[in-house]
Amino acid sequence: MILYLHGFRSSPQSFKARVMHARLAELGRLSEWQCPVLPVSPAESIALAESIAADKRAEQVTLVGSSLGGFYATYLAQKHGFRAVLLNPAVVPQDDLSHYLGEQPLWHGGGSITVLPRHLDELRALSVPKITRSERYFLIAATGDEVLDYRTMLVHYSGVRTTLIQGGDHAISDFPAYLDDVIAFCGREPPPAVTPAAA
Repeated sequence: MILYLHGFRSSPQSFKARVMHARLAELGRLSEWQCPVLPVSPAESIALAESIAADKRAEQVTLVGSSLGGFYATYLAQKHGFRAVLLNPAVVPQDDLSHYLGEQPLWHGGGSITVLPRHLDELRALSVPKITRSERYFLIAATGDEVLDYRTMLVHYSGVRTTLIQGGDHAISDFPAYLDDVIAFCGREPPPAVTPAAA
């Protein structure tokens, strides 16, 4: 299963989600695709993602997380052992979103959400200080990201498979150029965890 987690104020109608949906349809793999509308509450977003993946083994799930969705994907990958593709992921969203408290317009379809102080607390509770098993992750980061600092991403995800886009933007407007690599990663099982030899 490929579980796409969109970013802040975004939706399943985002450019990257629509491009990936269309490509999986071409490949006859649309049955693997899940892209829910995430609640404004981080805790509720995690609960929703976990409910969707509840009947799957860890090796059957790959998360694709964009921006705030990348932060969620990291938490879920660490907790459940899922693979995760991270597209310009947020690393410290509780700091970034502290400037967006109150009512905020959605990018697609009209409407708005209201960001509350408790949502920042929920984000702090989901923070992953240091990732483990770097082979689970695939980072795509753009040096031209106008919203998040790509250098923070490179430090936090040090050692993972990385595609660094020179220039580009937060939305990764040239995402189709990287799509086949993303889908290939989604179809590959990660190496088994290394366990200590018996004494």
